[in-house]
Amino acid sequence: MQAVAAARYGCAPHQVVVAPGTQALLQWLPRLFPADRVAIAGPTYGGHARAWQAAGAQIVDNGAAHAVVVNPNNPDGRRTSLAELRARAEGLTLLVVDEAFADFDAESLATDPPPHTIVLRSFGKTYGLAGARLGFAIAREGMAARLREALGPWAVGGPTLAIGRAALADTGWLNAASARLTADGEWLDARLVEVGFAIAGATPLFRLAARADASRAFRRLGENGILVRPFAYRPDWLRFGVPRAQHRARVAAALQAAGPTSSAS
Repeated sequence: MQAVAAARYGCAPHQVVVAPGTQALLQWLPRLFPADRVAIAGPTYGGHARAWQAAGAQIVDNGAAHAVVVNPNNPDGRRTSLAELRARAEGLTLLVVDEAFADFDAESLATDPPPHTIVLRSFGKTYGLAGARLGFAIAREGMAARLREALGPWAVGGPTLAIGRAALADTGWLNAASARLTADGEWLDARLVEVGFAIAGATPLFRLAARADASRAFRRLGENGILVRPFAYRPDWLRFGVPRAQHRARVAAALQAAGPTSSAS
């Protein structure tokens, strides 16, 4: 598995740590690399802050020796350049770069992680195989060995490893998925704009859309069988997965039913 993952992510096999999902790695990091303060600029995936806070760390925007960057960011898709990440790593004792949504990006820090840096890669975000809990940490040899020892032997079951090897080696499928997501994403953008949303962020796998009455739209979409993600801290945001072509008619009808009220349009 390490060799296949290394080939997929462009690194050396000894740099790869195979884990039962990225979330398991998140829980281990505060125990292996404890800190009083961790810099996590939001809004971003809340699992990172929860894991560090559970270990007693204070979460700050900046100015800490440990930092976490989600790249591309969840939920708004913003990207931090590799040059900026490398420069930031120089002044830190630990930099965690979560590349859960980076499978379709041209650049990745995983190809050559700087010292004191751990890059996280998710399997399920792109491949979406239910029940296959699989994720990876990529780091220089010493940090990778420390993570591997903490997880212990047989951290991931045989069937999941077999599925993961086959999926990660299938570059033809990945290229086809990238082309499909580009077309499906463009279709979704147009439908969202038609019903009054502004595109507030994006990756090939999701769109973040903004509208003043997003909470109402969330309810109406749910009533029509379309589940999207709301945000308590930004009630004008909804995050949409990118639907396949065979679901376009149903998604379009639900969006029309969730169209803006006259006061919001």
